[in-house]
Amino acid sequence: MRQDSTYIIAEAGVNHNGSIDMAKELIEFAAEAGADAVKFQTFQVETLVSDDASKAEYQRETTDEEESQADMLRALELSPEQHHAIVEHCDAHDIQFLSTPFDAQSARFLVDEFDVPCIKIGSGELTNGPLLLDIARLGRPVILSTGMGMIGEVEQALSVLAYAYTHDRYHPSLQDLQRAFASEEGQNALAENVTVLHCTTEYPAPVESVNLQVMDTLRQAFDLPVGLSDHSEGIAVPIAAVARGATLIEQHFTLDRSLPGPDHAASLEPDELHDMIQGIRDVESALGGSVKVPAEPEWKNRPVARKSLVAIQAIEKGETFTEENLGVKRPGDGLSPMRYWSILGNEAKNDYLSEDQITE
Repeated sequence: MRQDSTYIIAEAGVNHNGSIDMAKELIEFAAEAGADAVKFQTFQVETLVSDDASKAEYQRETTDEEESQADMLRALELSPEQHHAIVEHCDAHDIQFLSTPFDAQSARFLVDEFDVPCIKIGSGELTNGPLLLDIARLGRPVILSTGMGMIGEVEQALSVLAYAYTHDRYHPSLQDLQRAFASEEGQNALAENVTVLHCTTEYPAPVESVNLQVMDTLRQAFDLPVGLSDHSEGIAVPIAAVARGATLIEQHFTLDRSLPGPDHAASLEPDELHDMIQGIRDVESALGGSVKVPAEPEWKNRPVARKSLVAIQAIEKGETFTEENLGVKRPGDGLSPMRYWSILGNEAKNDYLSEDQITE
């Protein structure tokens, strides 16, 4: 995921509502908006959730309250054939296909069938050590979301990834994980393969719960690239995250926020996605370099906006420069006013009319 500009993932997720036509529309809008990748979700309901598992509060508000989480997800599960159609459409529109797997078999499917360049690990899997290990064993970089997590849980997850990237055994002890994380080899493996995403797992996430400063904490704690998986309303937060150093932005989007389904209400619509991406690219341009020198367009304005030392009344050769006859006026193409004090008290070497620039 290392690149010069912020990597932007348009998160279609399950906002296709089980429709391949809607999925294709989402791909087209993501490509038109300028996203680097469009991401879906790959799961098997039978291995993901128990039949009696309840929905999250936000899911109950946006879907049939009587419907179980399993039944809701069955309507959103993509078949292998649908995956192939989605990937072909991504290729046709020159946008990278990505997906979040929720089990090891789905992760293997994404690598074997589509050769995905990286694997996104959702926040709900932050403490799923066996899945973290299986995914890292596939030898692909990972994007690790940390929503709902404590800093110690992030370190534990990274320890599993460090171990998986550097060891072959499948049954590590806690000490094995800790030693892998602490080792130079493990740290190098993480640096080469892992991007950590700050995330607030609420849909939509109130802006006061986003806590963008956590990105700084993650960066300082783990010395890894850090980004944001955003669920807030509007486009201000992801743009601010880029100004704060995010290397990757993941943003949910939908064709229409009023559509039925668990994630539509917390998603951007196509025009908003376009505006967000444009805002991010503008911020990247505005960040520029860190050396304080005049920007290229400023050079022509320096003599106009700055000032020079001038005679504010006629001065004869040999006359002393005083506060009464020496002043500062535009333009700024003469002696710098910073020389004012060093010239005061000296004798003029030339005659000056009022408003002549001093040439001493």
